[in-house]
Amino acid sequence: MSDGVVSASRPDIVIDVRDVVKTYGEGDSAVHALAGVSLSIQRGDFVAVMGSSGSGKSTLMNILGCLDVPTSGTYLLDGVDAATLREGALADLRNAKIGFIFQAFNLLRRTSAVRNVEVPLVYAGLGRRERRRLAMVSLANVGLGGRENHLPNELSGGQAQRVAVARALVTNPAMVLADEATGNLDSKSTADVIRLIEDLNVAGRTIVWITHESEVARHSKRRVVLVDGRITIDERLAPVDEPPPLWEPRQKHDLDVVPEAQLV
Repeated sequence: MSDGVVSASRPDIVIDVRDVVKTYGEGDSAVHALAGVSLSIQRGDFVAVMGSSGSGKSTLMNILGCLDVPTSGTYLLDGVDAATLREGALADLRNAKIGFIFQAFNLLRRTSAVRNVEVPLVYAGLGRRERRRLAMVSLANVGLGGRENHLPNELSGGQAQRVAVARALVTNPAMVLADEATGNLDSKSTADVIRLIEDLNVAGRTIVWITHESEVARHSKRRVVLVDGRITIDERLAPVDEPPPLWEPRQKHDLDVVPEAQLV
């Protein structure tokens, strides 16, 4: 593999998957997790990717998140051909272009909220003072100002997921990739996190949400369903340049999410 090729791509396209195949094993024991998937996602879209166990949903997430590479096909992430990258370059691209939100939060248990948010900035090579400044701003943007020094076990599930959202945003990524991000939350915390993600999308963030929950998908602008490694449904629920279908403006006292252009 090469060290990466920047490919000419439409500037409004963040994700451009072309005929991606992912096969595990060889011969009669080969498992075809993805069978020629093509998918383009515009900047500012909010896409819910759905599928049952064995549908290829997790495999597609790993490829979109630069955690794995296709067996064949092309994956352009913000114009960079991720399918050609060596492991180190792929990790750099992942850290620079993708903000992850996981079901299990994936926070360091004995580390404060602010230091958890700083982690991607450490990999990016930023100095301590700048890391702290950006992490504090990111926490404030998700409504956790004043909770910077709390440990994960001192936060509610919804607050812990907000720390994960702040960490996902701190590098100003090209897209936010959420993997079953409300799977471990109660109904109120689920609603709060969905609302936060909606607000981020309204502010200009590109969201890709991997989920099996139809309620989550109802809040997206586009629903993509996989069956046996192929896309069987791809439906538009709201225009890319409009708010998500169930989004409503907040009252003045509610959380104010800073637009993408102001997040650095």
